[in-house]
Amino acid sequence: MKNQLIYTLPILFFTFFLNAQSFDKTKDYQKFSGYFNFYYDDSSDKIFLEVNELEKEFLYVYSLSSGIGSNDIGLDRGQLGNEQVVYFKKAGQKLLLVQPNQRFRALTDNNLEKKSVEQAFAKSVLHGFKIEEESRGSYLIDITDFLMRDAHGVSQRLKRTKQGSYSLDASKSALAFERTKAFPKNVEFDVTLTFKGSPTGDWIRSVTPNPNLVTVAQHHSLIALPDDNYKKREFDPRCGSYPFSYYDYATPVQEPILKRFVTRHRLEKKNPNASMSEAVEPIVYYLDNGTPEPVRSALLEGGRWWNQAFESIGYKDAFQLKILPDDADPLDVRYNVIQWVHRSTRGWSYGSSITDPRTGEIIKGHVSLGSLRIRQDFLIAQALMSKPFAENDDNYGPMLEMALARIRQLSAHEIGHTLGFAHNFAASTNNRASVMDYPHPQFELDGNTINFSNAYDTGIGEWDKVTVAYSYSDFTGGTNEKEALNAILEKAQNDGLRYISDQDARPRGGAHALAHLWDNGKNASQELDKVLQIRKVAIDNFSMDNIRSGEPNSVLEDVFAPLYFFHRYQTEATSKLIGGLDYNYATKGDGQRTVYSISASSQENALKTILKTLDAEVIAIPKEKLELFPPRAIGYGRSRESFKGRTGVSFDALSAAETATDMTLGLLLHPERASRLIQQKSLDEDQLGLTEVLEETLRRTIKRSHKDSYLAATQHTINFKVLHHIMNLAAHTGVHPQVNAIANQTLKETKTHLLGNGKNSISVEMVRRIDAFLDKPEKFKTIPAPKIPDGSPIGMGCMH
Repeated sequence: MKNQLIYTLPILFFTFFLNAQSFDKTKDYQKFSGYFNFYYDDSSDKIFLEVNELEKEFLYVYSLSSGIGSNDIGLDRGQLGNEQVVYFKKAGQKLLLVQPNQRFRALTDNNLEKKSVEQAFAKSVLHGFKIEEESRGSYLIDITDFLMRDAHGVSQRLKRTKQGSYSLDASKSALAFERTKAFPKNVEFDVTLTFKGSPTGDWIRSVTPNPNLVTVAQHHSLIALPDDNYKKREFDPRCGSYPFSYYDYATPVQEPILKRFVTRHRLEKKNPNASMSEAVEPIVYYLDNGTPEPVRSALLEGGRWWNQAFESIGYKDAFQLKILPDDADPLDVRYNVIQWVHRSTRGWSYGSSITDPRTGEIIKGHVSLGSLRIRQDFLIAQALMSKPFAENDDNYGPMLEMALARIRQLSAHEIGHTLGFAHNFAASTNNRASVMDYPHPQFELDGNTINFSNAYDTGIGEWDKVTVAYSYSDFTGGTNEKEALNAILEKAQNDGLRYISDQDARPRGGAHALAHLWDNGKNASQELDKVLQIRKVAIDNFSMDNIRSGEPNSVLEDVFAPLYFFHRYQTEATSKLIGGLDYNYATKGDGQRTVYSISASSQENALKTILKTLDAEVIAIPKEKLELFPPRAIGYGRSRESFKGRTGVSFDALSAAETATDMTLGLLLHPERASRLIQQKSLDEDQLGLTEVLEETLRRTIKRSHKDSYLAATQHTINFKVLHHIMNLAAHTGVHPQVNAIANQTLKETKTHLLGNGKNSISVEMVRRIDAFLDKPEKFKTIPAPKIPDGSPIGMGCMH
């Protein structure tokens, strides 16, 4: 044993000596030891990277550690860039940073077949580095220029959003060592970048102290790839997960060449045979330690709902949510993070992730929650409460609780994206079965009072348990995984759960009758009736007591805006019944119905209900309420969340009606919907057709009169928009020609009606517009209505 030790020690020492690289150039530099060793030369302000292994793949990710603060521009603090598998390759006196093509592969033992696919498709060389020094197979390269470039595309984004032409100003940029660190499996670099240019847009002017100089911080991460023990799981269009895909050219001819798998974190039971087991390594998320109370507690509570879903598949404490340590960097790949992001205006919240491009394994989940979003729910509650500040200015408890209820749901929703799950916009028809829907606050009427207690659901949904079961179930040995996964989806189907995602749920032109953003209830038109009733009660109750003492009426006007347009999202949902379809992401043999039209009676009821939003008696702001809205006070100008109008400083009640009308008609008379009505009528003569829709719309608008002069003026405003949208159908080049024919005939019949109903200034002007259109339809241009204020409870979309 002694002799063996004697021989072993020199070998170990010699091996250590060989591996301990020494570069002459770096002897006076500050050294950072980690996954890659790197050195800082403060005399030249340069960073040198030590590369010990060539052609070994690792992950490169760029991101923004500090942003611009504008939702419209979209460059947020913590925003991730694209992850890229890369490797270093020697070429003469350079090291090339190469990104291989992960989209096209050949998964085979035949190396020549692999090489043929690799050579068939382009790869990308991201950068070339001069070799500064070589020592025993290791290379020293200067990566300063690589770090100091505009990797995130800030200047391109500013140009694309028409904010100006900007370029990187190296003299005002520098390395940032507060967030430059080295760890065993990742190294992190941070740089301060300044862009100089001439601002042309209001967005950049509104968020920068000097819009000619825009300074942000950019982050670069070099990360060790996970080991090969991750097991991919096949994607099914019914499962609710995001698909990860690539082409495998080694696939037998009889099999699909495009491979699809779910995107998910790695999760395994410590004891696969136990009905309840801890995870080998739980999924742990960390909340931004800069999040204030009571938001912090609400986000923690809502995010932890996901553990309910993991418990339902036999995991104990598999999902955990903690506070981010004070010394942790939110962009460090070792932390799944929920960031509290500030912007100058309300905007998106989104869940994104860093994934392994080879497998789809989620390495880091990263949620960005807009800090101003909570204020919109507070505003909605403030508008719907009856005299909340009649007795004192501190009666904000019910409003705050509703806003926090939404924040709990939002936390769960965005975390869900980073767990690999897509939106489910049909969940609202299943008794709010998923946090991955966009929920509109749900209210009940108690006489003349609006009940807020059930505004938002609590806890994880039944559909969410299905998605977790499909993506994360740990099956015991001998289980046929494909059969087990299919059984999960069949049970969900038998339980009546529905899943429809983004591409089928968007409002304008959308066709799926059950999938929509911000709707409630199984029957959209019945729910719209209910929403209109709630809106009416709230408007009748609205008064000066909806704001605090000392606040100007300009604030009251902005509180009124989300109330006036309270029906907008349920109107969108109802419109999708007209010419609507019901369909599933069906697979052969699963027993689901594929696609069928909504019944004629349901479509007719939807049309009847939606036309209420074009009725002056419903849409006109009551005359006595107009006294609440004088011209804006100094210092309280209109914002993007205010009413827009055509009357200068005064409040424009007619433009409010025009805006609401244009919103409804843009949905009801959408060109794609009109074409679907043509098709469905051709397949079933008893179905609703475009002719019936236009006839009923005219009967309820242009052919209707009001004795009250204010209601009459409001109805005229509505009627001109109706005429305009019919002209749009008549002139549109992207519809079936039958749509053009029916719309043109409707215009001629409308002219006849107007001429036969007695001459007045309104009918004369409408006839003039019809004649001008029929004479030269090619000159028709859409006339925009005053823009509807921003109003979505959390925005029109989640980015991920």
